[in-house]
Order: sequence, then C-alpha cells, then structure tokens
Amino acid sequence: MVDLLAPVLLLALLFGAWEAACRILAVPSYFLPPPSEVAAAVVADADSLLASAWNTLFMALVALLIASLAAQVLALAVALSPILERAVKPLAVVLQVTPVVAIAPLVVIWAGIDHPERAIVALAAVVAFFPIFSGAVTGLKAADPDLERLFDLYGAGRVQRLARLRLPSAVPFLLEGHKVAAGLALIGAVVAEFVAGSGGAQGLAWRILEAGNRLQTARMFAALVVLGVMGAILYALLARLERFGLRWWRGR
Repeated sequence: MVDLLAPVLLLALLFGAWEAACRILAVPSYFLPPPSEVAAAVVADADSLLASAWNTLFMALVALLIASLAAQVLALAVALSPILERAVKPLAVVLQVTPVVAIAPLVVIWAGIDHPERAIVALAAVVAFFPIFSGAVTGLKAADPDLERLFDLYGAGRVQRLARLRLPSAVPFLLEGHKVAAGLALIGAVVAEFVAGSGGAQGLAWRILEAGNRLQTARMFAALVVLGVMGAILYALLARLERFGLRWWRGR
C-alpha cells in the first residue's frame, strides 16, 4: 500500500505546486498551462488521443515483435558460431549507437513517402533490437560452468547444449531485454513519427506537432500525459510478465 501511495502523494504535491505557481505568477497558458487546463484538454480530446495512442502503441508492438524475432534468431546463430559473433557484434553496436534521427530520412525514402508507418515500425525495431540481442547473447553464455562440464562429460553436441542448457539459462536475460526494449520501441516509434512524417500515421507525435503549431500547449501536455500513462502501463505489464516468467524458470 505504501508503494502505491508514495508516488501518488508525490505527484499530487508536484501538481499542486505547479498549479499554484501558474496561478500566482499569472503564467500565460500558451507558455505553461496549469494541470487543470491539461486535464480539461485530456477530457476534451479523449477520443482523438486514444485513437492516436493506439496507433503509436500498435506500431511500437509490431516493431518489438520484429526486433524480438530478429534478435533471438541472430543470437542463436551467434551462439552456435563464435566466428559469426565476432563478425556480427561490432555491427550491432554501431547500429545501436547510431541516432535514429540520422537514418530516418533514408528509411522514409526506402519505405515510401506514402507509407510512413513502415518507416516508423522499421526505425522503432532498430532501436529495440540491441537490448534483446545483447540480453540473449549474454544469457546464452551465462550457463553454469559445472553444468557445462557435465555436458562435456556426456559428449553433448552443440545443438543439444544449446537447447537443454544455454536456452534455459538465457530466460532471465531475455525477459529483462524485452522489458527494456519495449520502452525503447515506444520511444523509437514516437521519435520516428516526428522525423518520418507522422501526419500519415496519426500517432501521438502528430497530435503534439499539430497542437504545437497552433500554440495549444495544453493539448501538447495532454498528448504527453497519455504517452506517459501508456508507457507506464506497458512497463507494468512487462514487469508482471517478467515476474511470472522468472517464477516458472526457477520452478524448472
């Protein structure tokens, strides 16, 4: 109960101070609206915000699925071939440290100007790829050395060792990697919407841009609130899934 009340009380205190400062200092609404105006904007634009939130979330989840499949397949291939790991890992690191905004114009051209959702999914998948790949590779190497020697004793082949020892050992790392990648996929989708032409995708980034062009700051904050709530819910769901997966893993 305390874990739930503590952040609620802190948010209430921060919002109260924000509201009071805006009222006392007579801050213009276009510069910084008080929380009451933001809440009113959330209620007034609820339908359009929910539709845009679903568009953004859907693209982020598709990107997460693509990144998960690609990262796990590549990690399995790397686990079976040390030479392939030495060849692939530097490229994966370079891909991870390259800003998504730098490659977005190219991806937009390749995906087609009329299909911005393809570019958004591709860019979000690029952002989400590395945490899953890194977690999978680390987990596949985290098997108990004593069990490794036991498998050597019984003459286990590479595939048997991978399926019966390394894959089960990688479960906690995969769960953590997916939890991190989910948040990055959502961030990547929003950033990609800004860069890749979000008007065609009609996501939350488009709502922010549209409101910003009209100096409707309360509507911009409303979109940010919806984005933050959506991200928190997604993180909570994945954290619960991680706990369930770890209980199953420990039981095995």
